[in-house]
Amino acid sequence: MNRPAVRAKIFEFAPKLTPIAIALTAAAWLTACDNLATGGGGSGNTVKIVSSLPMTGSALGQNQSIVNGIKQALDEVNSTVCDGQLKIDYEIYDDATAAAGKWEPAQVTANANKAVADSSVVAVIGHFNSGAAKLSIPILNAANLVMVSPANTYPGLTKPGLGEGKEPDVYYPNGKRNYARVVPTDDIQGVVGAKWAKELGAQKVYILDDQELYGKGLADIFEASAKTEGLEVLGHEGIDPKASDYKALMTKIKALNPDLIYFGGTTQTNAGQLIKDMRNVGMTADAVKFMGPDGIYEQALIDAAGKDAEGVYATFGGVPPAKLTGAGQQWYESYKAKFNSEPEAYAAYGYESAKVAIDAIGQVCQNDRDAIRAAVLNTKDFDGVLGNWSFDENGDTTLKIMSGNVVKDGKWEFVTQLEAQ
Repeated sequence: MNRPAVRAKIFEFAPKLTPIAIALTAAAWLTACDNLATGGGGSGNTVKIVSSLPMTGSALGQNQSIVNGIKQALDEVNSTVCDGQLKIDYEIYDDATAAAGKWEPAQVTANANKAVADSSVVAVIGHFNSGAAKLSIPILNAANLVMVSPANTYPGLTKPGLGEGKEPDVYYPNGKRNYARVVPTDDIQGVVGAKWAKELGAQKVYILDDQELYGKGLADIFEASAKTEGLEVLGHEGIDPKASDYKALMTKIKALNPDLIYFGGTTQTNAGQLIKDMRNVGMTADAVKFMGPDGIYEQALIDAAGKDAEGVYATFGGVPPAKLTGAGQQWYESYKAKFNSEPEAYAAYGYESAKVAIDAIGQVCQNDRDAIRAAVLNTKDFDGVLGNWSFDENGDTTLKIMSGNVVKDGKWEFVTQLEAQ
């Protein structure tokens, strides 16, 4: 397809897209066009997987663990497939910046365009944050480049009727799905979180969110589920993630006598400071519980909140690495031996994402982005470290088992298995 034809195609899709999506899609399609015009396709016997994750800021520990899982999967096959005939290179992209201290939109889109422009790239593993995936998916989609996420949980990326506006179709301008994830979505996590809050004895809850795609979406689901469970919702508001303290907010909440504060957000959107100020105004762990989603289920949260992290609860889309069984237990022991450390929560999901991508590349045995995309989305009955699972028609995992965890003696400890009905 030449550049005039590409422009015509963009105008064809334009009514379905937001102005930002039009610009991103145009850039990706024209870049892909130029690559084809110059005979792209990379080396005949080498392809590349890239990851796009926040490798700067407090999320580094969690995402280094994901990267370790990816490397582990590649090392197991000696970075080759198809009886050694096709080599797989791996490159790490950082979607965070030092200035932001977390993922940054301009960096995310730059990474996506870089992946599209590199004709050897046939699969992307990412992102950690759902808001980042929202920006990347349309760019990669225009080039038929598949992305497998180890951590994105916002339902609107894949599930009709659970997002906003034209989601999820707005993310797929060429009409084909190119995004899948190996972790359960927030519509499941929010429900089991509310059920668990009730089981923990909560009757009155106050809900906060970080006003980001992941955090607010999850908080909204938790709120609806809490009401269904018969809990009294005292209030729900968004916070400024860059605020230096939240003492005034916590003083206001304390006066309402909640049993539990739920935060839809991440460590990087100031969960640690929220917890410290909650305790500073006199809401002790015995009197008022603090619960968050998988975005706070990491060592970085304990580092940020210090002693006040004791007693904090978190849900997680699966079970902790040490609680995996069968192939998962073998992976866990192998990870500890290889990296001389305990894997963070999402390490197994990084490994599983890489295994899915490697398996798809091994089925196709050539640099064919569209064929590899189709092979990934068609993954069925996959015997992985997370169990036996498939991608459904939306690219979501069929796994629905989650866990409840608490900080005890300065460490995250598994409490119970949670499962959506």
